[in-house]
Amino acid sequence: MCGIVGYWGRSVEKGLVERMAARIAHRGPDGSGSWTDACAGIALGHRRLAILDLSSAGDQPMLSPCGDYVVIFNGEIYNHLDIRREMEQGDRAPRWRGHSDTETFAAALGLWGIRGALERANGMFALAIWRRSTRTLTLARDRMGEKPLYYGHCGSTLFFGSELKAFGAHPDWRPEIDRESVARFLQYNYVPAPRSIYRGVAKLDPAHFVEISDPYAPLPNSVAYWDISSAARAGLAVRHEQPDDIEHRLHDLLRDSVRIRMAADVPLGAFLSGGIDSTLIAALMQAQSNSPVRTFTVGFAETAYNEAEHARAVASHLGTDHTELTVTPADALALVPQLPAIWDEPFADSSQIPTFLLSKLTREHVTVSLSGDGGDELFGGYTRYVDGLRTWQLLSRLPLPARRVLAEAISRYPKPISAVAECVLPARLQVAHLADRLPKLAHVMRVASEQEYYRNLVSHWRESDSVVLGTRQQSGGNSMDFCAQGATMIDRMMLTDMRTYLPDDILVKVDRASMAVSLEARVPFLDHRVVEESWRLPPEWKLRDNVGKRVLRSLLDRYVPRALIDRPKMGFGVPIEHWLSGPLRDWAEDLLSEERLRREGFLDPAPIRALWSEHKQGRRRWHYLLWDVLMFEAWLDSHA
Repeated sequence: MCGIVGYWGRSVEKGLVERMAARIAHRGPDGSGSWTDACAGIALGHRRLAILDLSSAGDQPMLSPCGDYVVIFNGEIYNHLDIRREMEQGDRAPRWRGHSDTETFAAALGLWGIRGALERANGMFALAIWRRSTRTLTLARDRMGEKPLYYGHCGSTLFFGSELKAFGAHPDWRPEIDRESVARFLQYNYVPAPRSIYRGVAKLDPAHFVEISDPYAPLPNSVAYWDISSAARAGLAVRHEQPDDIEHRLHDLLRDSVRIRMAADVPLGAFLSGGIDSTLIAALMQAQSNSPVRTFTVGFAETAYNEAEHARAVASHLGTDHTELTVTPADALALVPQLPAIWDEPFADSSQIPTFLLSKLTREHVTVSLSGDGGDELFGGYTRYVDGLRTWQLLSRLPLPARRVLAEAISRYPKPISAVAECVLPARLQVAHLADRLPKLAHVMRVASEQEYYRNLVSHWRESDSVVLGTRQQSGGNSMDFCAQGATMIDRMMLTDMRTYLPDDILVKVDRASMAVSLEARVPFLDHRVVEESWRLPPEWKLRDNVGKRVLRSLLDRYVPRALIDRPKMGFGVPIEHWLSGPLRDWAEDLLSEERLRREGFLDPAPIRALWSEHKQGRRRWHYLLWDVLMFEAWLDSHA
């Protein structure tokens, strides 16, 4: 794993691109390199975290054997040895200097071109390629968006790299905050691609590459070399029907995905929460290892947030070498001021805190860790799929005008309605914190389409454009515009999450948390072969009888007793609600002060102060919305 950075402009200084790369030294503490072409005005910088081929033969920037391509690469190509063997069958086989995957990819460029090399690569990566003969720059990103890549203009310079903070060392870097991006951040708790927090700077979409021939011209459109919607459409057209075939094929693919991600010349382990996804990954690792696999978990003193005992039981059954850390509230709270610097853009998924603490613990023992992320999106694991479908089916039975009248009543009287429900409904139908949930229900009752319904379901500040000053009203992102024969509403919800929530939230969280401590995190569920196979599964093998991930549960029965993992889903969260009323109250009060908000001029203080007042008084639970604002304000403090 590594960090990449570069710029293309009128003047080139080798020391400048090296200073830019130094800003992201955490992504690559094992070495650095740079390459410049003063005549062309291009500069490439690299920070190396050595995983495969620890020798100097893996140093970057790397020149292709044909001499035409210069490559800087962040990530891993897991099938690079297969690609080497394919190249060695021809009469133009390269003469290898080492055994790094970057050298493999650089050689592939000369044989098959950029698109041909990308289509053969199975991995996670973000890369920049300078072609000397044509003076063109190509930027590319892996299929599912595991590795980040920003690019765009600031002044007369084109910037590109792994993290925005790297650009800050360049004298031309004077970015302007994009207010529309702030609105989208408040809506989703992350800045959705292709936006970034800065005007004129974009995130390259997953599975895309962009070829730039003029650094001063408007940026060309990027091109897809793989498409998740096409993969979904192809899978739905040939959905399997034989359960034995489903399990056998998926098991083989997952086993192989784990196997190739265990290749490393450094110590390796796995995150283990004790849930279905991480347990299956750890089990497949242990089944293919000659020694106990290292597994890691963090636990919390608060019982409602603690999965450590479940992870411990799984580790004991599998026979892994398990390490556990109990995190105190003081440990977690001490991290809060560091969050803006780590995530580099406003980011408000509060599970970033335990993810970072887990990464930090893991890095004390290993350099690479496998993760169970992606299982929920691929196999129907989120409760919102079940609850969302059930709610929409009920709502859609009512005419829209009737729904809107009912929604108005719910919005006006959430507490009385909640009190009546608590008295009337049996215990099995009781909903925790119903008064806080009713306004969200009222909001989705007003929508006219399935697409708008799901966008509202996953939104935080649904009226974010009215909170961010100087923005235009727009729906923004998270579109369910997918049509395919046999597609269900749950299929559309999962595909929406694969295109948005997964790369822009989950994978951003994992990348920044792990890279901040120089740990490489690998995600076997996101092998594109597994993703494509997941779309061939009949819907009942994902969700049936209100239970998700049915096929993963069935696979896991081969390795652990069902009793070890058969429990309600627990999110990887922290007690933000209680912290804002306790140890973080003064910090929050300062960031949410009316005078401060007015002085900055980005957010309307009135709705924010109203929510903060209700939360402090214990009248309503607004911690999720407040955390979004607090993370923007904390980011603004450290970046503006």
